Parts: sequence; structure tokens; C-alpha cells
Amino acid sequence: MAQPEQPQIYLLTPPEISPGSFPDALARVLDAHEVACLRLALSTRDEDTLSRAADACREVAHARDIAVVIDTHMVLAERLGLDGVHLTDGARSVRAARKALGPDAVVGAFCGTSRHQGMTAGEAGVDYISFGPVGDTALGDGTRAERDLFEWWSQMIELPVVAEGTLDEALIRDLAPVTDFFAIGTEIWNTDDPAAALGRLAAAMR
Repeated sequence: MAQPEQPQIYLLTPPEISPGSFPDALARVLDAHEVACLRLALSTRDEDTLSRAADACREVAHARDIAVVIDTHMVLAERLGLDGVHLTDGARSVRAARKALGPDAVVGAFCGTSRHQGMTAGEAGVDYISFGPVGDTALGDGTRAERDLFEWWSQMIELPVVAEGTLDEALIRDLAPVTDFFAIGTEIWNTDDPAAALGRLAAAMR
């Protein structure tokens, strides 16, 4: 993913989806807003469930020229005709993913709040780095990716950076000058009107 002039939307699926109904909801969101990439961020590790979900989402996204990556499962990424993989273990799997998927695949890495992990993943050949969570969450140890991490990264490193985790309009407005992409998922899917919810968050990026 190339660095955009202003932040773009990097859309995440909910952790659980219904292949029967979710594609329609996804299509409504993608038709209402410009989205740079879709990530299959499913909680299941069941291969059949992942495959059916990936098939349904890929069809909707690719019809709109939107790349699709999957969390962690680099073998499935290739088998299911997806565009790449989002690694959740920092720099550890980057070289293996790049070797398995080739130079044209999208390979991204979530590096928590670690500048060092981000730089190591960058040197190993990722297309983007993701830091988070940026908002308050009870998950993990409560450590947040603060604005100064994104500010340093955007000044020193050319690799695109993604902000994710418990985002709201205020955080997006604050981080927009120093972030290339905002990874948005449960923030909209837990609402009655995901397209409208994404519209409010997208407005804060500008």
C-alpha cells in the first residue's frame, strides 16, 4: 500500500460474520465510502469457515477493485486468491510470508507499540506497519500506541503506517496528520448503520 496524501480507510471485517448476510452489508459500506484495503480479521481458526468467509468477501471487494488481505494465514491467502496477509506477530513471520507469497503480494505487520519491531519488519520487506491500540481497551496490558510514535514514524520512516484499535472521531482527528491509514472494524459493525458510522469517522480524517 502506497502512502496516500491524506489518511485512507483500511476496513476490517467483524471477528465473526455470516457468509449469507455479511456480503450485502459489506457492499453497502464499500459503495458508500472509498476504502483502500479490506482485512479478514476473523477470530475463528476453522479452515472451512475462513474459506467460505474469504470467498464471500473477496467477491464483493474485488468487484470494486479493493485488495483483500487475511490475518495470519499466509497459506490460505494464496489458496483463496487473496492479495496478501496481515501478520500479527511483528517482524517474526515477514520473511517467510514474503517468500511464500512473492514480491507482488501485500504483506503487513502489526507491531503493537514497538518502534523497534516496526523498523525490523520494515527491513524484512513489509508493505506497511500497523501500531495499536490507539484507544483505551481492556485487552492486553493496557499499553497504547501514542501520538508521538506515529509522529516519529511519519517523520523518519517512508513506509506507510496504520493506526488501529478502539478508534473514535477525536483520536482520528488527532492522528490524521501523522497516519496514512486508519484500520476500522468493530467501531462500525457494532452499530445499526455501519455505512453512516464509517462516514462520521471518515469525516474526521479530513
